[in-house]
Amino acid sequence: MSEHRRKPPQPQGGGRAAARRGQSGSSSGRRAAPRGATGSPADYGLGQQPAEEERSYSGRADARRAAQRSTGNRRRAPEPARGGRRGAPPGGPGGPGRGRGRAAPPGKKRIIDYPRAGKYGAARWMPSWKLVTGLFIGFVGSLVAVAGVGYALVSVPDPAKTATAQNNVFYWSDKSEMVATGGETNRQIVNISQIPKAMQHAVVSQENKTFYTDSGVDPKGIARAVFNMARGGNTQGGSTITQQYVKNARLDDQSQTLTRKFKEIFISIKVGATVSKEEIMEGYLNSAYYGRNAYGIQAAARAYFNKDSVDLNPGECAFLAAMLKGATYYDPAGATSIDPAATPDANRRRALAQMQNTLDKMVEYHYLSPTDRAKYTTLPAVKNPRSNTQLSGQIGYLVDLAKAYLVNNKIISADKLQQGGYSIYTTFDKKKVNQLKAAVQNVQKTNIKPKQRPKTDTHVQFGGASVDPSTGAIRAIYGGEDATKHFTDNADSTGAQVGSTFKPFVLAAAMKWGVRNPDGPAEQPQDERTQVSPKSLYSGKNKLKIKEYNGDFWKDDKGKEWLQTNDGNESLGNPPNYQIDLRQAMQFSVNSAYVQLGMDVGLDKVKESAMDAGILKGSLAGTNFPSFSIGISDPSAIRMAGAYATFAASGEQRDPYSVQKVTSKDGEVFNHKVVTDQAFTPQVADNVTDVLKTVVDKGTGTSARLTGRQVAGKTGTTDGNKSAWFVGYTPQLSTAITMFRLDDNEKNKQREFLEMYGTGGQEKIHGASFPAEIWHDYMEQALKGSPPKDFPTPEPIGEIVNDVPSPTPSVTPSQTTASPTPSPTPSETLTSPSPSPTESCKFSWQCSTNGGTDTGGTDGGVTSSPTATDTSGTGSTRGNGNGGLFGGGTGG
Repeated sequence: MSEHRRKPPQPQGGGRAAARRGQSGSSSGRRAAPRGATGSPADYGLGQQPAEEERSYSGRADARRAAQRSTGNRRRAPEPARGGRRGAPPGGPGGPGRGRGRAAPPGKKRIIDYPRAGKYGAARWMPSWKLVTGLFIGFVGSLVAVAGVGYALVSVPDPAKTATAQNNVFYWSDKSEMVATGGETNRQIVNISQIPKAMQHAVVSQENKTFYTDSGVDPKGIARAVFNMARGGNTQGGSTITQQYVKNARLDDQSQTLTRKFKEIFISIKVGATVSKEEIMEGYLNSAYYGRNAYGIQAAARAYFNKDSVDLNPGECAFLAAMLKGATYYDPAGATSIDPAATPDANRRRALAQMQNTLDKMVEYHYLSPTDRAKYTTLPAVKNPRSNTQLSGQIGYLVDLAKAYLVNNKIISADKLQQGGYSIYTTFDKKKVNQLKAAVQNVQKTNIKPKQRPKTDTHVQFGGASVDPSTGAIRAIYGGEDATKHFTDNADSTGAQVGSTFKPFVLAAAMKWGVRNPDGPAEQPQDERTQVSPKSLYSGKNKLKIKEYNGDFWKDDKGKEWLQTNDGNESLGNPPNYQIDLRQAMQFSVNSAYVQLGMDVGLDKVKESAMDAGILKGSLAGTNFPSFSIGISDPSAIRMAGAYATFAASGEQRDPYSVQKVTSKDGEVFNHKVVTDQAFTPQVADNVTDVLKTVVDKGTGTSARLTGRQVAGKTGTTDGNKSAWFVGYTPQLSTAITMFRLDDNEKNKQREFLEMYGTGGQEKIHGASFPAEIWHDYMEQALKGSPPKDFPTPEPIGEIVNDVPSPTPSVTPSQTTASPTPSPTPSETLTSPSPSPTESCKFSWQCSTNGGTDTGGTDGGVTSSPTATDTSGTGSTRGNGNGGLFGGGTGG
């Protein structure tokens, strides 16, 4: 016998005795026979047995396996033998005695029969209807139990107790206190009898038309809130008046979480079930925020109309209902410090549209008759939005600027800021703020006489900002005459075009990117361009025809050519082509030279350079017209000071900021970290600075010279003499001053910039006049005590484009007569509605006097340039505040 052959067990009898032994063995736990054994001698190689005996042994094997399963020794049945089938009966194709797939005998009953006993395949995993029904009843019962517990635990809120606020304390840069404000919550509770029915009906019509019949919650609104939270968004406000009332009454918990939302739902249900609709309406209108720091209908009536709530008419009620949607975008006074889009004009339009919509719904729901509704078609007259005397003068502008910085940069939410409790350390230097205010007021008081010259000296406004180039910190601003009287911060957003103060960005683009090869495509890599030297020559001819980079004359969409004019219609440069180098063209603010330079570089690169320096994209006009290069855009004074600070810092750009640190009772909330980007190489930035030094030393900006200090800067005056600028800097401080006339006092009208011919007794206003004078007076005082610093000596840069022999480097400020000295009147104004062309002679096509005639164009006469309102393609005199520090795009 082989060693590998297992010795078979000795039979102990056959027939019924063996069956009895098999049964007793299984019941006593004896080892079962090998799988597949039938119990017959043939299984052990002992010869054939009668068929009847084989069937008997097969039955005994089945019995043994059944006994094993009943004692808990269950095993997963092996796969059927080849050719067999699952669940085949004994003796079937699967082989005798397999018996696999059979249901187990009934055992101990389970509470949850899953997976289902006695089922196989998919049926084993299909829950029974009893199980499904039971689970559903259990789930619903659990929800009811949870809801019951939640309902029992919450209490009806008292808005008078919970809606409280603390002061925010603002500090100067030296950490001395500036002002404590924000906690003076303006609230006065009034009885429902003192709230006009028109006010109640206005909010019901606009916000919750089912208020008088609903249970206090809106299932759709709840589902929307849960869905938004699941997506990572905000939960949105409560949809019903009851939910809004609950939210207003729980200012101690304004977190946007599902926990808070569900808690509000339980409270709203309880309020809806236990509080009358009149009480809910009274509580809501007494706790809602209407803007202007007014909580409640009585405070709002006083803040907007200086009357008691009981005296409000339906039109005023509809107006206040609009304020509930967000006063930032509906208050007619505007809120450009929060969002540049919230201009007075835009807000008036939105408020009027919302008011009219509310009145129409009041008629639709039969709360107002058509006859009464017809009485209210215009906005009601509103009063001064600032009543806190602590915010008078410049303080209000400073506080608004700091708050806007925190909100727009998502450091602190507007709701949290309104609740107060923060210590806010600003970057504002108290001494510099006062010095800037004094410089403006001195010039204004001395020169602007609205009573003597009402046609020319009314509506005159100034704005200014001062930025530290080493950090980007805003050290001072001048926002206007008084924050409680003039509500737009002229330092942060004005809509006034910057004129020729934009030319340094054209020069920087030419030095950084270079001019394009006229034989190449419009888009050219930097290595195929020619980097420009300040000694490059361009035409300073008046009414110059502007060319594309490839030599074709530029034409607008109507086929008209562009004739670029200079200030006073003067040609500057050496006849006959009036060539002038870029330094001199900047020195005397020659438009034609810089317009053509911009076309050679590409206006897209000019725009990119301005943005690299720190100008916000939203404040830049379109690049559809050549005039883009000479300042049809309207950045704010803060952003202009910050962009010039990039040149002062040798190309290192740092965004302007107004808050250094914020703390609360819980510790530090925010601490500003200076982020520096290398916008330009030191070689580019220092060469721009060197050219701008020439402007102040012996050009249009000589009135800005400082005693014993190097100064770089640029004057700017715009089309129609509607605004004038001076932007300049030393290594320690960059400051921008703007002056304009803006009629923004007329109700329901667009803000309109007015001409300044004759203003201040001058024939016309230039950047070199009042703006440069203010800049000089302020900077002399602001830098007193600081040691003078020199600008870095620039490294030579670029090639001399259009380098051809010139008989003399002198400047000719007249079209026909040469003069060794410039005209005493600075020449930087855009006297044509837009810029005009420049000549280049680096390439053969640029050597002709392409602007030698005043009678070109397709219509047989002098081609007129687009007006300032046309040059951007969408309107450049926007007056929409897009130049704000924290508006438009990112905020700084």
